[in-house]
Amino acid sequence: MYISKLVAPIVTLFLYLGEGNVVEALTGSQFAAIPFDYIIVGGGTAGLVVANRLSANPHIKVGVLEAGADGLDDDIIYTPGKVGWAVGTSYDWNFETIEQPVLGDRKLGWSRGKALGGSSAINFYVWMRGNKIDYDSWSALGNPGWDYNSMVPYFKKPETFHEPSPSDATNFKLDFVTSDHGSTGPINTCYSNTWNGAHQYWHDTLINLGVPRRDTFGGSNWGVWTGLTSVNPVNRTRSYSASEYWRPYSYRTNFHVLTNAMVKKVNIQSVGGHQTATGVEFTWGGNTYTANAAAEVVLSAGTVQSPQLLELSGVGNPTYLNAAGITVKVNSPHVGENLQDRIMTVMMYEIDDEISNQDPLKDPVELADALDEYHTNHTGLLTVTPTDFAYVPLRYYLNSTYVNTLRGMVTGTDDRTLHIKSKLNHTKDLGSMEFVFDPNLLFPLITPEPGKKYGTVFQMLQYPFSTGNIHIGPAVGGISPTADDHPLIDPKYYEGDGIVDLYTMVEAQKFADSIARENPLNANVIGQRVFPPEPAPGTETDWEQFVKDFTISDWHPIGTCAMSGLGINKGVVDEKLRVHGVKKLRVVDASIIPVQISSHLQGTVYAIAEKGADMILEDFQCKRRRRRGRRCRHH
Repeated sequence: MYISKLVAPIVTLFLYLGEGNVVEALTGSQFAAIPFDYIIVGGGTAGLVVANRLSANPHIKVGVLEAGADGLDDDIIYTPGKVGWAVGTSYDWNFETIEQPVLGDRKLGWSRGKALGGSSAINFYVWMRGNKIDYDSWSALGNPGWDYNSMVPYFKKPETFHEPSPSDATNFKLDFVTSDHGSTGPINTCYSNTWNGAHQYWHDTLINLGVPRRDTFGGSNWGVWTGLTSVNPVNRTRSYSASEYWRPYSYRTNFHVLTNAMVKKVNIQSVGGHQTATGVEFTWGGNTYTANAAAEVVLSAGTVQSPQLLELSGVGNPTYLNAAGITVKVNSPHVGENLQDRIMTVMMYEIDDEISNQDPLKDPVELADALDEYHTNHTGLLTVTPTDFAYVPLRYYLNSTYVNTLRGMVTGTDDRTLHIKSKLNHTKDLGSMEFVFDPNLLFPLITPEPGKKYGTVFQMLQYPFSTGNIHIGPAVGGISPTADDHPLIDPKYYEGDGIVDLYTMVEAQKFADSIARENPLNANVIGQRVFPPEPAPGTETDWEQFVKDFTISDWHPIGTCAMSGLGINKGVVDEKLRVHGVKKLRVVDASIIPVQISSHLQGTVYAIAEKGADMILEDFQCKRRRRRGRRCRHH
């Protein structure tokens, strides 16, 4: 007993130091033979959080099925300066939308993580939080306990915040309130220790445009600031769910993870007259297996695949299920609906030759030098992450008359639309649009001229009215779709009430261009605009056509298994994330978010997972008390 108590912490420490990886080498048949209490579908951002917290109870046996590979020791995942390198690789599902009519029938790429850690393994390291009003909207839509004040403990729970040195805080304009952050969570957050050459000018430029510099973790996230990152400051590696919630705990004998395992469906049977999840069917190594869950199945497959798996399992709108040849077990009309995605456009500018920090990494010799510095000192270009952000209220780029005109164009009267409409307000201090500058050519939209360097200005809409859906496709030749078939993703960009998004983006595009023309950024960094090219004298850029032609996804989709405690006719899961109409089945991931937030999603998804895990554990303990003839405190 004494030796076992001693070994576990040593193993954990060994893993934290990054010198080993105790990952169970299970086969599909071995996994299927384990009598699990809980099966988690998806070992991503949320799934590994839930699995970790449940398996902390030695009486709970947890299994995680992840379709992707391990990826823990791949430098394109763990190296900050290689941000974006994993996009488009085997670590990416490489989804795409169907043709979007308003966008000239273009199909847009959608990157989602396909590895342990999910999208937290390939994202851009951004750690932030939305506005108080964003989360209060969730509660107001019939989900008690999901308001901002109730969520704050869960925002903090995943995080260990590392304060910068006083000199760094001054030199790099780092604004923070320590009490707004967590201090004991698995995910390390810190500020960068190496900065791109434009950073020193970003804040002053936005301040000159009237946007104040401020901290953004206290319930209001508008202004200009230096971004916090999900990076371990000791060795400057990615801190994400696989490295922090799984690897240090892989020694647990009740915590089992199987990678390269594709879940085909949730097995749902009638038990005592109720449709009940009993386990899952999955493939591994070319064979099909069934794994059983005595307590619950938890879907953490994300906004794209959680609704897909519900439909493949017979839970959804009969219109789509019948067309696919899937037997309807639960008529749940909102599965796959309510899709809301953040959208963005980018512009390119010539920049000062000394400012760019990514181009040197394309040179083999300079990359070798950067790697040596990174592995030796944990400094240099390979530690740089996106850090310059501005979230700007409507009044900076829309006058009150125009805002009122846009409000009048909104025809939707459902509760969700009305909550978004309430944010379309000229007087509210909400970060309705995100602006970012990166001193690199991040998209192949121009042909670089020899000897010139380029920078990218982004703008990203935070509260979209465009609302689409994700559904499985119809049967073809009598053959039903499977989980191996990508679902049909239709965000309906700029359609219906989404026309408001188009006009908002057009006006914000002009503000983005004004950032590039304002000093000190313009005087020290940015030169001529090259994309879209400057208009001929006496003419103006057709911004509306530009937005239509070059809108892309910002890869923050939510809502397809939306939460509503008001019943199956209002949402897909209740306020405890239990699937309406199916016992022993929950969804815990970004798909449960009922209305979009003004923020990158990573920190919020961790909070959802932490809260979801607490609710699952509460129900588990309640059932144990009931079996012993005791009452449950919260039931």
